[in-house]
Amino acid sequence: MFKKIFKSIKINNLEIKNRLVSTGLATNYCNKDGTVTQRYIEYNEAKAKGGWGLIITENYAIDEVQKGSPFLPGLWNDEQIEGHSKLTEKVHNCGGKIVAQISHPGRQAKSFLTGAQSVAPSPIKDPTIDEMPHELTVEEIKVIVKKFSDAALRVKKAGFDGVEIQGGHGYLINQFLSPFSNKRSDEYGGTILNRCRFILEIIDSVREKVGEDFLVSIRISADEFVDGGLTIEDSKVIARILENAGIDVINVSFAVYKTLHYNVPPAAVPHAFAVDLAAEIKKVVSIPVITVGRINDPFIAETVLLSDKADLVAMGRAGLADPELPNKAEEGRVEDIIRCIGCLQGCVGRPLKGQPASCLVNPLSGKEKEFDIKKTNNKKKVFVAGGGVAGMEAAIILAKRGHEVHLFEKEPQLGGQWLLAAVPPHKEELNTLTVWQRTQLNKLGVNIYLNTELTKEIIDKEKPDAVIIATGATPFVPNIPGKNSDNVILANEVLAGSDKIGKNVVVIGGGQVGAETAAHLANHGHKVNIVEMQDSIVKMGIPLVNYFLMKDLKENNVNIMTNTIVKEILEDSVLLERNNEVMKLDNIDTVVMAIGSKSENKLAHDLKGKGIEIITIGDAVKVRDALSAVEEGYRAGLQM
Repeated sequence: MFKKIFKSIKINNLEIKNRLVSTGLATNYCNKDGTVTQRYIEYNEAKAKGGWGLIITENYAIDEVQKGSPFLPGLWNDEQIEGHSKLTEKVHNCGGKIVAQISHPGRQAKSFLTGAQSVAPSPIKDPTIDEMPHELTVEEIKVIVKKFSDAALRVKKAGFDGVEIQGGHGYLINQFLSPFSNKRSDEYGGTILNRCRFILEIIDSVREKVGEDFLVSIRISADEFVDGGLTIEDSKVIARILENAGIDVINVSFAVYKTLHYNVPPAAVPHAFAVDLAAEIKKVVSIPVITVGRINDPFIAETVLLSDKADLVAMGRAGLADPELPNKAEEGRVEDIIRCIGCLQGCVGRPLKGQPASCLVNPLSGKEKEFDIKKTNNKKKVFVAGGGVAGMEAAIILAKRGHEVHLFEKEPQLGGQWLLAAVPPHKEELNTLTVWQRTQLNKLGVNIYLNTELTKEIIDKEKPDAVIIATGATPFVPNIPGKNSDNVILANEVLAGSDKIGKNVVVIGGGQVGAETAAHLANHGHKVNIVEMQDSIVKMGIPLVNYFLMKDLKENNVNIMTNTIVKEILEDSVLLERNNEVMKLDNIDTVVMAIGSKSENKLAHDLKGKGIEIITIGDAVKVRDALSAVEEGYRAGLQM
């Protein structure tokens, strides 16, 4: 099935057992002093156990102050070596190989996090950070070169199998390489050779300290996707210069903070969208090339290698979704692979709030010990009410622990509202979670009852030991005059495939559901208006996901009316008010309600005083996101 991804490769003196590379993402798992935590060790250990050929860590800070996040790992002093040695020892004991990526954020650091002014090749603000960086002097540049090589030596002393220099993603080295950020006219600016001087000095200094037989990689942004920035033709020249300087492998990435929506691509970005960048680099160098970018499936990785576009394939968030992806693929258990769905809720949304990274489809990731599944010594008969993602997750964990599990779903199929969430544009990959959950339920022998609502009467008759209530939520309809008119329909009904939708549509509510329903309708030929009371739409969404949603709405000419209240729904029009001015949208065929949802937990009230162990999870507790729902389902399975 897989001829290429499980073929070994030797880079410098390092033998790598397969072509699958797990790249790092900002986890917030380390301490503020750069030292490792047990959580960080176990997270990487899980990848090693999972069979990845090479693990490349998230950014290791080379400077105590200048770093992109307070909770990055660091090797800026010798005292940090011991802790990171424990990490490499654990990875090696599992047969893994691990490379540490060292980095300096340059102007992409934020002073409210670091307490210091950021630095850069030129005094130009990063487009995403409203802070003027300090222009580095030649003497200061030399100091940073030494910090890079000192950190690289500590990487080697800590037992890592190699070091990767972060030269992409808009960080300091990238800032020197790119005319977008480097406006110098001394020996570090102007020509492409001068702009390469900083990285060449780093490579020379690193090689001097780690030796010729230690793997040295570099990550580059082959195209920054910004006007005036690096393009692939620039990067092909740079790649040749880097190879000549002694780099062993080039990790070809893309984008900077301004184009972060490509650097951390959500589901709206096509699979393997950037492999042609790696292919172009591969044409001009003889050293191995790594590609990356929305590759979440071993079949895609295999075809990329068969196409000879790269020598290794990197997956970042796919390794968070399933650290065992390589082992499962090699063993032919592809149906058991949990695929990244590109939602960004746990891997981006939580770190943006200063929280540790997590994964919607795999709550175990980053909680390997806390969420470890152990067989129960007290087998119970457990009923689960609701076959959405929360209920199915609970049923899976309960069954793995050895309980007798009965799952009740009132609809004719499992999936709940998650099935509807997968309907709008770019959301179809959500279905991979539903397919995985169904597969696991069948393999585990969970008793599934479709078209069956779990009631108090069934519970009285069957007498389970415990009940998990995952009955979700139902749409909320506000008391707007005309809400019961024949031309009014719920967003859920639209996404479920209703044929009662006319050409001209008003969607009331600009939250995630409303905006995505509007995009779905607009993509299928309807003329759509969104009416939202607040000053913007999709306020609670992930910005990188919203970028593509807003782009979609704009391209399909969706009329977005914010700060607007719906006063009344009429037979063929909608009466609105904005800024105390009343207006009317005429010739409206259909009005779609997407105001929000309310918890459905009647069963929990019905079972009070029954003496049965009850756990209520997901939207049945409080309407939130799927990340919380799946994690609560997992926790509920562990509690029994």
